[in-house]
Amino acid sequence: MTRLYDDPATFTEDMVAGFVAAHPDHVRQVPGGVVRSRRPRRGKVAVVTGGGSGHYPAFCGVVGPGFADGAVIGNIFTSPSAQDAYSVARAADNGAGVVFSFGNYQGDNMHFGLAVERLEREGVRAHNVVVTDDVASAPRSEASKRRGVVGDFVVFKVASAAAEEGYDFDEVVRVAEHANDRTRSLGVAFDGCTLPGQDEPLFEVPEGRMGLGLGIHGEPGVSERDLPSASELATILVDGVLAEAPTDAGQRPRVTAILNGLGATKYEELYVVWRTASRLLAEAGVEVVAPEVGELVTSLDMAGCSLTVTWLDPELERLWQAPADSPAYRKGDVGIPVADGSEPAYEPPAPVEQEVVEAPAEGKATAALVVRALDVVAERLRDAEDELGRMDAIAGDGDHGRGMTKGSAAAAEAATEEAARGVGPAAVLLAAGDAWASKAGGTSGALWGAALRSFGDLLPADRAVTADDVTSGAAAALASVQRLGRAELGDKTLVDALVPFVDALREAAGSGSGVARAWQRAAEVATETAAGTAELRPRTGRARPLAERSVGTPDPGATSLAMALTWIGGVLAES
Repeated sequence: MTRLYDDPATFTEDMVAGFVAAHPDHVRQVPGGVVRSRRPRRGKVAVVTGGGSGHYPAFCGVVGPGFADGAVIGNIFTSPSAQDAYSVARAADNGAGVVFSFGNYQGDNMHFGLAVERLEREGVRAHNVVVTDDVASAPRSEASKRRGVVGDFVVFKVASAAAEEGYDFDEVVRVAEHANDRTRSLGVAFDGCTLPGQDEPLFEVPEGRMGLGLGIHGEPGVSERDLPSASELATILVDGVLAEAPTDAGQRPRVTAILNGLGATKYEELYVVWRTASRLLAEAGVEVVAPEVGELVTSLDMAGCSLTVTWLDPELERLWQAPADSPAYRKGDVGIPVADGSEPAYEPPAPVEQEVVEAPAEGKATAALVVRALDVVAERLRDAEDELGRMDAIAGDGDHGRGMTKGSAAAAEAATEEAARGVGPAAVLLAAGDAWASKAGGTSGALWGAALRSFGDLLPADRAVTADDVTSGAAAALASVQRLGRAELGDKTLVDALVPFVDALREAAGSGSGVARAWQRAAEVATETAAGTAELRPRTGRARPLAERSVGTPDPGATSLAMALTWIGGVLAES
């Protein structure tokens, strides 16, 4: 259980402040995360890791000479926002481009993808290397759908060492992707982890049992079996990983291995498991080079461990064993030249000041209504945070309630500030969408941010809003969500509530209903279809590997969307 915190809502921010205060020789804080305290030489490719917090020493603990140039830090188990990734990348860039690397999760792919697009528009070369090492999360035939777990650490280390040696941009990408292609992981859980401020773990493992194939975001295993002895567990892990060996592994391959603790498994227990695992690997004709046993990628206080194996060639072996000096991981004598201190400290790009265009009275009235609706949504989502978190924990990572709370609160605050400038609804929803995406992070943050911005583009500022305007805005929001998230009806996502909402809104508007009545009727349909997602199996997102466990529970994203639409309908009815 996570016992030490001040405010659960600021746990990540408080952690980062303490981490930077403890390691000033290695890191300095920038918006969105941390970068090296001393800038590397000009012309070095920057390697930036990232993901949700709760995994220390991944991701911020490996920033330093020989390892990463920066780390983007999201909320607990939640992907950081595109703005955060962009900000850290700008701070870490040394003039040769930025290579992001992170685990294969939908929210990370969305946000880092948007950050890459923005960087490249500004002339900074950027690329994402996505880690897919978890053999339990998808079959070999669908390896691109696998989660990134402790293989993250291997890929980060190899890419960082290559950049430190002077590899150019394309070569850093090549060797990072090569390391990912040759890395496999399998993990087990003995008990779930507990988010700060929560009384119950995200999942529980029955006494005398263990979960096989867990994720690192508080997701339970894909199956359960009796708790084995240490030697039996070593056999399960070694057999499971070696069964997934690359086709060109050879007869007597050289590999490196990580036996990783997830936060509450003692080092002594890990060494007992490694005693047998190392023997089994040798008996299988595998030569282990520079193994690691310890906590390198954790999941708060989860009890469990995982085995990661990377099949080496001379290049990968050299890069794996190259020196590194970071707060959580040190190897050899770095002796790596850095800048002489004459380069200026990073300054975030100055925001482009947009000319404030004061809206007519009708536009100001619509903007005020938007603010009231967002205020109500933020207040009610705060009350529903625990409920949504429990729902998400069934087959996901349990962060949906907290992400929605943080995102909606930030959106309401930004909308209030923007409306005070006398602007219309489009500008208010643009500010709200950006704030929601930035503070919530994760898949839902990206989707809600995009939806609010797209919806606002279709609301007039020079006249009263009609039902047709609202329908067009909702359709634009849906198109934006599907373009970004690539989800379709039946995937068990918020799209399963949003599509019926838009269809019902269009039908009600066509029959002559006013804005409030059309919205309320459509919200009723969204609520019904959100409840109906309980019978679906997820085909995308973090819940996909636990699809069977998800059956019987409505999708949290569809549920929170239906809630918000209902509350907005109430505001419209009162206006």
